[in-house]
Amino acid sequence: MLYFIVNQTAKTGKSMGIWREVRTYLKDWHVPYKAFRTQYAGHARLLAKKISSLPDDDIRIVVLGGDGTMNEVINGIVDFERVKVGLIPAGSGNDFAKGAKITTDVEQNLRNIIFNENVYACDLGLVSYEGCEKPHYFAISAGYGFDAIVCKLTNESKLKMKLNKFGLGKMAYILITIKTLLSMRTCRATVKLDGRSTVGYNQLVFSASMNAKAEGGGVPMTPKAKMNDGKLSLCTVHDIPVWRTFFVLPFLIIGKHEKFRCFSIKEYESMYVSLSKPMTLHADGEFLADTKKMRFECMPGVLRIIK
Repeated sequence: MLYFIVNQTAKTGKSMGIWREVRTYLKDWHVPYKAFRTQYAGHARLLAKKISSLPDDDIRIVVLGGDGTMNEVINGIVDFERVKVGLIPAGSGNDFAKGAKITTDVEQNLRNIIFNENVYACDLGLVSYEGCEKPHYFAISAGYGFDAIVCKLTNESKLKMKLNKFGLGKMAYILITIKTLLSMRTCRATVKLDGRSTVGYNQLVFSASMNAKAEGGGVPMTPKAKMNDGKLSLCTVHDIPVWRTFFVLPFLIIGKHEKFRCFSIKEYESMYVSLSKPMTLHADGEFLADTKKMRFECMPGVLRIIK
């Protein structure tokens, strides 16, 4: 059985046009399905939990939404072994779809989900922090510092909602980025990778643990990252005054940042982090906490994507 979780507010409501197109194909192809529309933030997680708890050995959850909806769904699934996930991209960034190379052609994508048996075993990241009740999965990225602050402020911004209506949502991201760079403070960090090597950073601006190559609507933090290699890729900006990041961030946006010493790119399977002061932590753009101690871990091949 196909179970659709539809975010009716994704892409400022434009997702409903995609859903109408999907329903037309389902009717024409005589495909049985059940559909649920999200009603509030966090609803997709509850729906995924309910669906994945059903007594069925072949559950197919089809997500129609963006990266935030996908994050809610993976954090709601109770048994990854019995669930396959399809994604019809309908968000403003769609970084997961791009990283997993999911086609944007709605008809072809839907045909793949319904009629094909091609399953892509995708890694997930898992992050926990001091005082958290339950570790949090992420499909694209999780990080702390500058990019987490920008994610939090952008999601809370009314300006983003207004600009999205005109296709200018990234402008809000840019404006909030500039504001954050002018106000944030760096910290010291001690990072232990794979239980072996320990690295210390001064003036840490941000650190992003990447499952995909890009986050934030296409910013290529780790251009060589793969979503099925059993590792996470780490991009850290450190030992640089915040004001100087104005001059290096343009190189990050075009994926030419690795040549700068203030950027550190590493791969790992597990990582412990201790900070000199609390920093904002996010997972797939969702604010988690302001914290000093964190643990990140790669969960190899646990998410089965139909594409």
